[in-house]
Amino acid sequence: MNETKFERYSFKPFIIKAIKELGFYEPTHIQERLIPTVLKGESAIGQSQTGTGKTHSYILPIIEKIHFNQSHVQAVITAPTRELANQIYQEILKIVKHCPEGEEITARCFIGGTDKLKAIEKLKTQPHIVVGTPGRINDLIQEQALFVHTAQTLVIDEADLMLDMGFVESVDKIAARMPEQLQILVFSATIPEKLKPFLRKYMKNPKYTHIEPKKITAEKIDHYLIPLRHREKINLVYDILKTMNPYLAIVFTNTKKMADHVADRLIEKGLKVGRIHGDLTPRERKKMMKQVKDLHYQYIVATDLAARGIDIEGVSHIINFELPSDLEFYVHRVGRTARAGFSGMAVTMYEASDEDTLNQLEKMGIIFKNIDIQNGEWVEIDDRNRRKKRKKRHNELDEQTRNLVKKPSKVKPGYKKKMKEEIERIKKRQRRLARKNK
Repeated sequence: MNETKFERYSFKPFIIKAIKELGFYEPTHIQERLIPTVLKGESAIGQSQTGTGKTHSYILPIIEKIHFNQSHVQAVITAPTRELANQIYQEILKIVKHCPEGEEITARCFIGGTDKLKAIEKLKTQPHIVVGTPGRINDLIQEQALFVHTAQTLVIDEADLMLDMGFVESVDKIAARMPEQLQILVFSATIPEKLKPFLRKYMKNPKYTHIEPKKITAEKIDHYLIPLRHREKINLVYDILKTMNPYLAIVFTNTKKMADHVADRLIEKGLKVGRIHGDLTPRERKKMMKQVKDLHYQYIVATDLAARGIDIEGVSHIINFELPSDLEFYVHRVGRTARAGFSGMAVTMYEASDEDTLNQLEKMGIIFKNIDIQNGEWVEIDDRNRRKKRKKRHNELDEQTRNLVKKPSKVKPGYKKKMKEEIERIKKRQRRLARKNK
């Protein structure tokens, strides 16, 4: 590729070279709207879903603004999970490796679960860009190993998840150590009420950019519902996985305990299953992510940790063993598949108690197809709401018929019985006409 539309931003030649190598031609909507803002040093809130290109909307202009000849921290990027922090760090390395000789830009990643003494050793020379989880960054600041008072930019990625995981206090402590005239860039899929006091504290008139998705989920995802129907849930999820024979499937549960239970039972049934959740040690998580990347597993059981901030390539199928209590997580879960132009399939197991949740998802714009497994094959089944719809049609017919039968002006004994008989006659006539018209 010889040209790229990113050249309009007058990035340094090495950044344009990196962009071309990454295969980027045209900026995404959020990049188009935020890159100029970040370059100007203005604070901003970017609200968008995963897969919109938000990471490069801030790392490209941040790298552009780094002064390579000033050996102090100039930007701090925080992320709620170790995996996401590492992914952001890797994307930065892909760009700064193109720096001209003698003009190198340095970046370091600091996350929990790693050797703190080694991290302190590395900080004898302060990096230009710091990426990491809030807890570990804050620890290094407290140890007086990391100096962030020189930084001009603070990024808070996945801010709503940061709030859910209880990290906002750590981010607050980091921000308090930074200059008063600080550029803050906040990225989040949603902006919860509980996050707003923090935003008001540090941000004055930030530019707000909300990228509305064309569809709530990717175009190429098919959403299916499969009823439990008194079957044992583990047996059903096993049948689903065996019938689909996926390239890579993630089975989502709501708790770590349930994830372990499902994984153990599927392993007992002979499947090779990986697991991703918050109770794994850092070493176990790192090993698991590598094994998943190397296609060591065809099936993964995970909590919502994997739904946000972890990019697993090649996911063809998502199975909701349980529906999430926060419906936004349904969108994040299914967003793990149908990426980079590929198609995907999301299957949700449900029972009667899930009816309200399913109705809410449908109101959000999710269109479900109804299926089941019979004799080891997928079959289409009736809409789960067919009885309600039939009842509604009967009620509408009753209402229309009552309107045709007038209550007598003078009430005589037995009038209710006569009205009822008249209503039945009219209903029969309407049914005959309906059949005839068909």
